Amino acid sequence: MPHISNRPVDWEALVTDNENRLYRAALAILGDSQEAEDAVQDAFLVFLEKAPADLDRPDAWLMRVLVNGCKSRLRLAWRRVGPLPDTLPAPALEERAELEELFSLPPEDRTVIHLFYYAGYSTREIAHMTRQRPGTVRSRLTRARQRLKKLLESEEDCKGGQRKGEFK
Repeated sequence: MPHISNRPVDWEALVTDNENRLYRAALAILGDSQEAEDAVQDAFLVFLEKAPADLDRPDAWLMRVLVNGCKSRLRLAWRRVGPLPDTLPAPALEERAELEELFSLPPEDRTVIHLFYYAGYSTREIAHMTRQRPGTVRSRLTRARQRLKKLLESEEDCKGGQRKGEFK
């Protein structure tokens, strides 16, 4: 019996339209460019094999598959998170420190930060993708924002910056 593919008519357009967005999300979650590339490829393979024929938003379905795949990769025992690779686009040393702090967040927090701020999803959509409650997503966003705010404030203090209400 021949296998009927769920592949859309314009497969090339689907890949072209979504690969960069999916890669950025995977990189934010995993913190490793090679693993991010593998996760994106796996998401497209799952799409080919298992996507429902009547999808309204294939891009959202792909993102959900990607997030779940990244979560699975993070659970692998052999996975070790090391320092940021030198190939990351961080032109200034100050930006590199901020990226280091962002990557020091737990993967779940990095996931919601990326999906909310960079991919533009609502907390309800993120909750659906990550199979969490919307309140949990909002809590993770708040916690991650507070941690990043502390980083920026401590960085400002180290540079001798002046805060509002302070005089030299």
